[in-house]
Amino acid sequence: MTKQETIYFPVQIIGAGPGDPELITVRGQRLLSEADVVFYAGSLVPAGLLQHCRPQVEVIDTRSLTLETLLPGIIDRVQKGQRVVRLQDGDPSLYGALHELLLGLEEAGIPFEIVPGVSAFQLAAARLRVELTIPELVQTIILTRARGRTRVPDPEALASLAAHRASLCLYLSARHVEQAQADLLTHYPADTPVAICYRLGWPDEHIWLGSLSEMATLSRQAHLERTVLYLISPALQGSLSARSRLYHPEHTHLFRTPSRYRDRPKGRG
Repeated sequence: MTKQETIYFPVQIIGAGPGDPELITVRGQRLLSEADVVFYAGSLVPAGLLQHCRPQVEVIDTRSLTLETLLPGIIDRVQKGQRVVRLQDGDPSLYGALHELLLGLEEAGIPFEIVPGVSAFQLAAARLRVELTIPELVQTIILTRARGRTRVPDPEALASLAAHRASLCLYLSARHVEQAQADLLTHYPADTPVAICYRLGWPDEHIWLGSLSEMATLSRQAHLERTVLYLISPALQGSLSARSRLYHPEHTHLFRTPSRYRDRPKGRG
């Protein structure tokens, strides 16, 4: 059996994580260290991540670029035989303007690879020391945004999603927080716990805890307009006694029999 040959991709689209330079994946860090050119959004990706790059790397901040200038720049470097990294905040698959970039690369016939990253909602749960899917309380996570300049399909309106009372992670919505709060209150109780997470993973990270009825007021008092994640969930309640069945002594699966049978003395024949 021969060792499988590594596939070479001239463009690597890498999720940088929410801000902490140590939260990039091992694969993402390695590919970043091999890049000849790195396109990154300086307003969302900390410069500290560039410490993984080689000294001679070309670094291009894309915060002021449009796709019409970004894409030709990537194609030009690839045609020169350079290895290109597009470094994106969080995970590229979430609110990363990824779709249109992929279409452009495919049209140009340029192979690419996507390397996932840690999303802000995952770091938020870690900071809050909670599980977002607690048995018999909440088993669904919704990732969404409020309607603003970016249209949201009508079936995905916040007032509709709120009916599930799931762990709801609200991105890109600080400027529309009053309307978002009103929409969520159509189904969530007013005392549903809320975590308002600002610039997670950055040195100036801050998290405010409150209730859904306070979400807009707390946001305005802190003058929050961008880089905010709202986490609305019954899982944020304290002193919950619910327990997963996975590690319960009476729960059976392929690798474990119930304790009442496992601990019983073995008889003969």
